[in-house]
Amino acid sequence: MTFHETLFPLDIALNSEGGPERRTDIVTLASGHEVRNSPWAMARRRYNAGYGVKSLSDIETVISFFEARQGRLHAFRFRDPFDHKSSSILSDPAASDQSIGIGDGETTIFLLVKSYVQGGTTVNRRIEKPVAGSIAIEVNGAAMAEGDDFDVDYTSGAITFAAPPLEGAAITAGFIFDTPVRFDTDQLQISLAAFRAGDIPSIPMIEVYG
Repeated sequence: MTFHETLFPLDIALNSEGGPERRTDIVTLASGHEVRNSPWAMARRRYNAGYGVKSLSDIETVISFFEARQGRLHAFRFRDPFDHKSSSILSDPAASDQSIGIGDGETTIFLLVKSYVQGGTTVNRRIEKPVAGSIAIEVNGAAMAEGDDFDVDYTSGAITFAAPPLEGAAITAGFIFDTPVRFDTDQLQISLAAFRAGDIPSIPMIEVYG
């Protein structure tokens, strides 16, 4: 499988449904107590873009995109309508949004991450598909300039500094990002009769890693 650095139609994506999925294995002991374990380190997101299809033109667009990806074969970028910013969904990204590392005077490459914090629990999510032109970086609160102070690999989310940040320097980032997904079906079943009656075609997608 290869990854196509192309974005699923934005107007359809932003009206779709979906979100993170976790896997939890639960064993109930003879005492009635439960033992719970998760074999997944990170959540995996699922979406249904069918809810974003509003016209026959949208259906044509999806069919063309599906054919170009050859069904499940090639992955692509998808803009999660609920989670595509370093900031809250109602705010604009700022360079102070996310901590991506602490300088040690030697390291020049840092990876974009988004942290999900609730109470005393923090889950860090690797961001591999940032949106070009959306990244703002600060080192100890000082703004850095892309192309002069740092470069971005927009296919992996790696930030490379021209000079290593000083030891103890706080490195933060703000950005917009896409989720890497593939279609979760090799067949699109779309009925024009059902569509005219208000039924929504199913266009399932699932997040991919690596």
